[in-house]
Amino acid sequence: MDGSGADKGAGPANGYPAKGRVILHIDMNAFYCSVHEAVEPEKYKDKPTAVAGSVELRHGIVVTSSYRARAKGVKTGMQVREALKVCPDLILIQPDFDLYRRFSRAFMKIAYSYSPLVQAVSIDECYVDITGSKIFGTPLEIADSIQQRIRIELLLPCSIGVAPNKLLAKMASDMKKPNGISVLRKRDVPNVLWPMPCGQLYGIGRKTAEKLKRLQIHTLGQLAAADEHLLVSKFGVMGAALKRAANGEDDSPVNPDSEQSKSIGHTTTLPVNYKDRTEIHRVFLNLSDQVGRRLRKQRLMAGTVQITIRDPDMKTITRAMKLKEPTEQTDEFYRAACILFDKHWPEGSEVRLLGVTLQSLTARSEAAVQLDLFSYQQQPAKDKLTKVMDVLRDKFGEGAVLTAGMLGDDPSALIRNAKRRGTSLQMDHLKLRALKEEDS
Repeated sequence: MDGSGADKGAGPANGYPAKGRVILHIDMNAFYCSVHEAVEPEKYKDKPTAVAGSVELRHGIVVTSSYRARAKGVKTGMQVREALKVCPDLILIQPDFDLYRRFSRAFMKIAYSYSPLVQAVSIDECYVDITGSKIFGTPLEIADSIQQRIRIELLLPCSIGVAPNKLLAKMASDMKKPNGISVLRKRDVPNVLWPMPCGQLYGIGRKTAEKLKRLQIHTLGQLAAADEHLLVSKFGVMGAALKRAANGEDDSPVNPDSEQSKSIGHTTTLPVNYKDRTEIHRVFLNLSDQVGRRLRKQRLMAGTVQITIRDPDMKTITRAMKLKEPTEQTDEFYRAACILFDKHWPEGSEVRLLGVTLQSLTARSEAAVQLDLFSYQQQPAKDKLTKVMDVLRDKFGEGAVLTAGMLGDDPSALIRNAKRRGTSLQMDHLKLRALKEEDS
């Protein structure tokens, strides 16, 4: 364990403050690679590995790498051929996102056994509020117990931050990897955080850090002492939040309820540049089909369709269209996507990437849908057909029922493969089945 400059001997004897909270941030170490090592140790244990080669990435990009590979210079985002130059013995692994989601749920279930207040923030990290978990021991004992169980039951490494709020817990979990437990209290902020560059604080991106530098604010200590009126004048309401964060202040609660999705989308990078509209429309059909499936599984309806288009020079545009009525029907999303593309993309111009995103989401039970005479007659049969198709695909797999227009050899035809579908589905498994629900 690592105290990260904190005095573990101070404070109440049981490690819990008289007032305030105790928050854990659990961060799985090199998660994808670690999962493969846990499943097939004879192939991957103690070897330099990297998850790469997604069918949607034409050049092959390293998604993540093991610590042994990182020690040899392999980095996330590096092209595979470059990674093999710095580490010739690198073992490349095809991603299996369905496997990652199963392990994600498993480690969060372990955390949930210590507190019902578990908030998943990505597939490989979560916050846990253990303020009311004294029955399980001190905060450090609970952190150690969770870490040991994840290591023994799942054969996975993780780092855990222990702090009075989510921000400091997140910063603490980054302080010792892999397999670290770090404590960061408010009184440690001046010694531990303030010497750091602003860009190292969670929530401050590259552009914000550069803007702060232009204001001669380079370190978190300088940000913590900066004039709030100046920050607000340059960053708006976020200015005050930046100053509070630099002082280690964060009142946001650990929210165990998975929030309703604000949008549901999927993009696909094409194997070659496309310019034939028939092929492009087929890609939009596959994308619309799968975002529609995800929408209906969450019992939502969409009022807006947005498309994303990227050209070979990496210039990206988005265009959106408000639908006449909220809907859950794939054909409506597909029709809107094609209309948007045909309207906003010049005939014969090449595209490298396409995406469909559903927005203006409302719960199906709350959506107000007004039907004209024609749709009133047609809609019940349409809804019944959609429901039957969804049931068949839930039972027999995503490829069980397809229309002829969906068939092809581009990556959009493969997004029904749960092993290959990655970031867009990271949190769907928790939205569809809460941690408190039993696993089948």
